[in-house]
Amino acid sequence: MSNISGASSGSSSAHRGRIVGVPRVCWCGAQIVAKLSKSETNPYRRYFRCVYAASNKLMDDNHIFKWVDEALLNEVDSLTSKAERLEQMVKENEIVFDGAEYEKIVYEKVLMEVEKEVFERVETVLMEAKASVKKMMILPIIGCMLIVGFMKLI
Repeated sequence: MSNISGASSGSSSAHRGRIVGVPRVCWCGAQIVAKLSKSETNPYRRYFRCVYAASNKLMDDNHIFKWVDEALLNEVDSLTSKAERLEQMVKENEIVFDGAEYEKIVYEKVLMEVEKEVFERVETVLMEAKASVKKMMILPIIGCMLIVGFMKLI
């Protein structure tokens, strides 16, 4: 039987503070791990625990301990209430796009299109410049070859 798994039989203890949802990091900075209870009161019940407290088998400490089922129910409740608030806001037409916000979105789209067009034009000019430079380089090379050829004839 594990010392840490029997730390709480019903819910997260009050002196640990109320943690809503799935804990991510303990107050001490340690990561949270999922463990499996081996106690007689909560056999095979999964819980979240601070790595530091779990590795040191601490009991009745201030490090994070929360049952997985409670954490997931908190997450569902939180998301449900958030969805209900959003539905209510939509029903009451509280979500209205501000004129400035709409103009900002349009401005950003136009700016992106202009930047894309400028980039394409620059690419085209660079390709043409490369082609003309190649043509200009061919003439001096041919000229040098001709001069070298005449020098060898003389």
